[in-house]
Amino acid sequence: MEWLPVTVVILLAMGFNYTNGFHDAANAIATSVSTRALTPRIALLMAAVFNLIGAFLGEGVAKTVGSGIIDPPSGMTGLAIVAASLVGAIGWNMLTWWYGLPSSSSHALIGGMAGASLAAGTTVLWSGIMNSIIIPMLISPVAGMILGYLVMTAILWIFRNGHPGRLGRDFRIAQTASAAAMALGHGLQDAAKTMGIVVLALVVGGYHEGAHIPLWVTITSALVISAGTYAGGWRIMRTLGRKIIDLDPPQGFAAESVAASVLYVAGLAFHAPISTTHTITSAIMGVGATKRMSAVRWGVAKNIVGAWVFTFPGAGIVAALTYWIIAIF
Repeated sequence: MEWLPVTVVILLAMGFNYTNGFHDAANAIATSVSTRALTPRIALLMAAVFNLIGAFLGEGVAKTVGSGIIDPPSGMTGLAIVAASLVGAIGWNMLTWWYGLPSSSSHALIGGMAGASLAAGTTVLWSGIMNSIIIPMLISPVAGMILGYLVMTAILWIFRNGHPGRLGRDFRIAQTASAAAMALGHGLQDAAKTMGIVVLALVVGGYHEGAHIPLWVTITSALVISAGTYAGGWRIMRTLGRKIIDLDPPQGFAAESVAASVLYVAGLAFHAPISTTHTITSAIMGVGATKRMSAVRWGVAKNIVGAWVFTFPGAGIVAALTYWIIAIF
């Protein structure tokens, strides 16, 4: 039964992957649904398919998560650290989903890994967290907001003489492509994070060597996050699609296009596991600010940013407590 602990950790990883899917489904489709560019079920199906495809686009983010965050020992202690990390991330995902707050599943996972590792007294690779997590975490929302503002400003200028009704129809069609691009970027980023944690579990369990991602891990992670996405996270979808700003089709297109671009650059060029949630939310804020600053409901935005700030320590505390409980038994 030596395989049982590794199997339990892999199942926990897939549980996190599923919650990641429905928690972050709103990232890809909330704007398209709110502008009525797509019906909810069609949008979810499309997001699920492109999440699946995106998972096969590269291993860079997975390798960062699997080997650049913590260095757990082999054996049961290492598996307990990975299991506690996942419990912390799942717990934070469920809490923020319940309150409809678009927090970062990625940072919940990283926070859980750091918290469990600290509780166990093992190595946390703080330089890796700083370079691959903290700096991108700060840059990506700022980039999303600034680029969202600039792209929307350009759209307003280019189409300043266009007929509003016709532009609305055209941009609804364009949103099909931008929502698909966003879902593809989510698959590239978030499915890879689960792949990385599964490989880490296999390595510390003695069933794998190196950072290469086995094909079965990629396929399983892709299918599970895709299924979670199709389940949909309606609470968060309402927050992103309606509560921050009342979006129209050009704004939705601009926000999705900007966020997808930031995800691709971070994932493919820098292998940085950034938050799809932070990126799309900040892009929506930047797009909304072109209308007028008061168009953005900054009170809602403040609550969202508050959830961002507490994600890392919140998931870390849950993971640390979980590790101590596991260690007792």
